[in-house]
Amino acid sequence: MRILIVDDNPMNVMVVREMLKKAGYAQIVTANSADEMFGLLGMHEPAPASEEFDLILLDMMMPGIDGIEACRRVQQSEQLRDIPVIMVTAVGDSLKLAEALDAGASDFVTKPINRVELLARIRAALRLKAEKDWHKERDRRLREELELAQQVQAAALPAPVDEARLSIQGLYRPADDLAGDLYAWYKIDRHRYGIAIIDAMGHGISSSLVCMFVASTLRDAILTRVDPEYVVRELNRRMMQLQFSNPLIQYYFTCLYAVVDTELGTVEYVNAGHPPGLLTRGDGTAAERLERSCVALGLFETIAVEKRVLSIRAGDRLFLYTDGVLESLESADEQRVDRLLDLFLQVKACPFELEERLIRDNRPDMRQDDRCLVIVEVKKGAGPE
Repeated sequence: MRILIVDDNPMNVMVVREMLKKAGYAQIVTANSADEMFGLLGMHEPAPASEEFDLILLDMMMPGIDGIEACRRVQQSEQLRDIPVIMVTAVGDSLKLAEALDAGASDFVTKPINRVELLARIRAALRLKAEKDWHKERDRRLREELELAQQVQAAALPAPVDEARLSIQGLYRPADDLAGDLYAWYKIDRHRYGIAIIDAMGHGISSSLVCMFVASTLRDAILTRVDPEYVVRELNRRMMQLQFSNPLIQYYFTCLYAVVDTELGTVEYVNAGHPPGLLTRGDGTAAERLERSCVALGLFETIAVEKRVLSIRAGDRLFLYTDGVLESLESADEQRVDRLLDLFLQVKACPFELEERLIRDNRPDMRQDDRCLVIVEVKKGAGPE
């Protein structure tokens, strides 16, 4: 333990240092002014190499910068504010002591110093610092793990597709470090893609873990069985296998899964409790909605699943999105899908251009949710001749 004693009176310094040495505190450094203390702590500009301390014993009444102001400056430093400061004072003025505590001092002792009291207050302050250091280290490790999880989640997103008959692009904007939204697409064969967009309940770590679990299940289901009805049932079955210690907690997610076939010119889909996808027509005819056809997944063992089919032609665009996109629009709830459709019709296929429009339409009073968007553009040559 390294302790810094700051006092302009050499006799006081000697007395306190001897008390600490006899108590087993061997690493003791002294300073005779606040300015010298600032130098030891690396607070001067340019900052020299600073020493690390576990505790500061700081005299309240010193010429120049007094102990209260010195303590206040230490507390203003991000690197130093966790060092406990015990004020040493001959002043019995309660207002001065209150000012010292308000400046950030963790405790105080009065002169003449009582050895038993001093050592007890030092032990209490060091225990508090050890606990703070433990929390800081734990928070540091947690931040590193969150950063890694964020990178893993982002790396799991598929690359854009730009083929002769089809292009697929995605937009992924987590509200926090980790998102409960996810999109995925997989090439099934020469003319078919399986495309899904997912929104797990909640935010943060729990929802992101659910999303990654669903994504791993989704890939196997799409590539082995393809059919939207089977894929959705399989996702629900796997989700129901998750067991939680608290029976009142049940995680679930919404999902829209579609198989786009550029040879047959069809979109087969199941919408499991998700906002409606939108299919705009290149020939200017009315857009169509991919409405909900079953409940969200992970709530019930047995679910009724209805697969639906829409035709697609060259020039058509399919938009899949999560509810964070809808909720960002400054419109009445029942009008948001129509408002979003208007935006889709006004922009090109680029999701980043659409994002700029969404940002301009953001509701200023709301907390941002995770936002995912998938744009599928059907190109010339798609569909039956």
